[in-house]
Amino acid sequence: MDYIEGLFLGKLWSDTDFENRKHIGLFVLYGLLCDVIILYAYLLGKSFPGIFLFGAIQVVLFILLFVANPFICFRYYRMPLWGKVLVLLERLFHSYLVLDYTVSLLLPKLTVQSSDLSTFLIDYLNGTLETYTDKFAGSSGSFSTVIGVLAGGMHVVLVACLGAVIAVAVPGLIYLAYRLIQFCWDWLMNVLIIKRFIPDRR
Repeated sequence: MDYIEGLFLGKLWSDTDFENRKHIGLFVLYGLLCDVIILYAYLLGKSFPGIFLFGAIQVVLFILLFVANPFICFRYYRMPLWGKVLVLLERLFHSYLVLDYTVSLLLPKLTVQSSDLSTFLIDYLNGTLETYTDKFAGSSGSFSTVIGVLAGGMHVVLVACLGAVIAVAVPGLIYLAYRLIQFCWDWLMNVLIIKRFIPDRR
């Protein structure tokens, strides 16, 4: 329970040390989750169940929950169990909206149609190998083809690895940015309003 509270409430409103520990694996899993949803929509041509394009309704809900968050969470530890559950569900829904936004932001970046993906990859591989083979043709003699294939293959593998890292890191960074902005807003409201006008906040 402490882990869930620390994850969804954040450092300002929780009594756990969640924020003081490294949770790289959590954000890697979040990035992988986003990638699975994006690949599902990309390869099958339909939305993942429960994930929709981030439209006006989602924007309004996100902004309202973002603004209200400090006033929802500041009395968390004085709430009955059902109240705590409702707060955690609200925070879960807010995270879901971030996930929805991330998918709607990144999915359009895949400009190659899924039906043309195999052709695109084969053309890229052949073009890369040809480029490296031509590059070593004048200096490596009869070994130019072998060296060109090896160098081109290494290039393709490095690009694939870099793409995989970026695909996992970008959604995680978006979520981290959201948490940071939410923390700054919560901290500001806590200092300017909650501490001044609601001193008995816990």
